[in-house]
Amino acid sequence: MNDILHRLIGRAAVGIELMAVAVIVVAIVVGTVRYLLKLKEWQTDAYDNYKRQLSKALLLGLNFLVAADIVRTVALELTFNSVGILGALVIIRTFLSWSLVVELEGHWPWRLRAAPSLEPSKKDG
Repeated sequence: MNDILHRLIGRAAVGIELMAVAVIVVAIVVGTVRYLLKLKEWQTDAYDNYKRQLSKALLLGLNFLVAADIVRTVALELTFNSVGILGALVIIRTFLSWSLVVELEGHWPWRLRAAPSLEPSKKDG
């Protein structure tokens, strides 16, 4: 019974990794087609939309990969060595995610976007 459970968890982790790859590949294919169509129509925001779509897909894919690593480590290989490797992977993927957020939004994830001026407008009178 324990062996069957380990195999199922291992397959679940592989399934999650395959979903990550599928999300990224589908986003690249769909995003590229949309980009090329917008270029054909001379839309000026084509590149920014393309970059935004790919960044979001990469973030989602990275989240799936972290989830697969967590499932595999916690359920199958819970040793100090595997937890250390998981920690390093999570740190690297977190840095990659932050880099993508900076590229996408123009600021670090923990900083709020600049709020519009709250100064009351001056009226003649």
